This record gives sequence, structure tokens and C-alpha cells, in this order.
Amino acid sequence: MLRRALIVLSALLLALATATGAASAASQPPHRVVAYYQTQYVTAADGTQQYVSPLPLKGIATDIDLAALHLNADGSVHLNDDPPSAAKFRPMWADLAKLQHSGIRVEMMLGGAGVGSFANLHADFGKFYPLLRDTLRKYHLNGIDIDIEESFSLADTEHLIRQLRQDFGAHFVIAMAPVASDLSGESNFSGGFDYATLDQQIGSKISWYNAQFYCGWGNLRSTADYNSVVDHGFSPARVVAGTVTNPANCTGYVDPTTLQQTISALSTQYADFGGVAGWEYFNSLGPDGPQSWYAAAKSAM
Repeated sequence: MLRRALIVLSALLLALATATGAASAASQPPHRVVAYYQTQYVTAADGTQQYVSPLPLKGIATDIDLAALHLNADGSVHLNDDPPSAAKFRPMWADLAKLQHSGIRVEMMLGGAGVGSFANLHADFGKFYPLLRDTLRKYHLNGIDIDIEESFSLADTEHLIRQLRQDFGAHFVIAMAPVASDLSGESNFSGGFDYATLDQQIGSKISWYNAQFYCGWGNLRSTADYNSVVDHGFSPARVVAGTVTNPANCTGYVDPTTLQQTISALSTQYADFGGVAGWEYFNSLGPDGPQSWYAAAKSAM
């Protein structure tokens, strides 16, 4: 009888330990794999436009960052060079909906190198913010990625974030994409304000930062630049390490072996490491197509 009781007790303790471990793992946020998706068409050898589908990212990416939305001075809204409703985007919207159904989030990147959207929001928030809000709603986006590459004050940025959080609720992703050196306190390129102050004041409303460790603003050849961001007060859980996926995209490309070593080291150093972002999907260098670059990053974590 005693032996049977001990066996039962051992089984119960093992089950409890397993359940506790599973609960702990479930509470740990997964490392993000963010794929920037700006180029939806490439020119084939015969001169025709060939659609670049994001579907191969299923099961690999946690987030697809659709770029780039522009709020134009004439009141029009463009996704790159065309309205989001243009016929050319129909296959893309259908594929993104399939990926959302599979559990991948889709965020819309606002701004980037095509400046003007934030100047317009500053000049007339009452006119231009509804254009942004209604576009995000119409296309059922899971979030927004705010990439400020023009002057936009701290007050303007906080106003925009507060309004987005009020309109879309707690589960909506509000990410930002400053250059990495802005987060380490060495520059103020992305808007012209101090990101440490922004994070102290309304960090609870910002989901995470897709930091740009490329184009001269940092790199991922080692963990040093990422560590500088964490040392400046930013939680690793909220800092995604962004890099270029092809040397043609910008300076700062890191070869796959070195990059995987850096990602692996960061994942070991920080259990809550925020993840990796790659700019951009269509020409990502990987042995089995562009999706394999993101698969390798995911594996390294």
C-alpha cells in the first residue's frame, strides 16, 4: 500500500511540475520574427510585373510589417505609390488575410523614407489622423509601425500614440521603428526627440521597438550595439533587433553565420529577447528563398 501511494504521489508531483513548466513557458512571450514587406512586385526578365507573395512566411514570421503608408498633402492615402484599394494589391490583401487567419499579425508601417505624413499630422491632426485610422480599420490591420524619419516632436508623437491606443484598444500593436542609436541615447534622428523620455512617459502604450541596427545607426555583427540600448534603460523584451536581409538594401548587412551567432548570443543573454526584424522580404538572401532568411533567424533564437 505504501509503495502504491508513493507511486501515485510521484506521478502527481511530476504532473504538477510539467503543468507548472508549461504555464511558465506559455507566459514567456515568443521571440518575434518581423518581416518587412514593402516590395509587392518585381520586374521579371521579360519585363512583366511578378507578384511577390508573403505566404511562404506562414509558420515562420510572427509579424508582417506592410510598408509603407503615406498620408499625402492633398488628402489622399497611398501604399507606396498607389492607393491601398488599387487592383494590384488585391492578391496581397487576400494573402495577408490568410496569414492573419493562421495567427500571424499584420502591421502597417507609417512613414519611413517617404517623408510628409508626420508633417501633415503635425499641421492638421484633425484632417490627417482620421485618414490613418480609417485605413487601419478598413484593411483589418493588427497594428501600426511608426517609422519617423522627419521632424515630429515628442508632444506630437505622444498625441498620436495616445489617440491610436484609445481608438484601437489594448490588443492593437503600436510599434515604433527608431534607429538603434536613438535608443542608446547617441542620436535623435527619428523625429528629433529623446526616446528614453518617450518611453518613460508613455512606454506602457508602446508595444515594442523595431530598432534599425543598419544604415550606419548600429549593427548586429556583435551584441555590443544591442547591449548599449539595454544599458540605456530599454527592456530587451521590447526591443526587436532589425537588420538588412541583403547588402543591396542598405549598409550594415551581416553575413548569415555572424548574424546567427549574434542572435543566439542575445537569446542566451536575455531570456526575454524581443526578436529579429528583417528589411526586407522580397530580396532576402537565403538558400531556399527569401523566407529562409527569417527561418534561420527564428532557428537561431
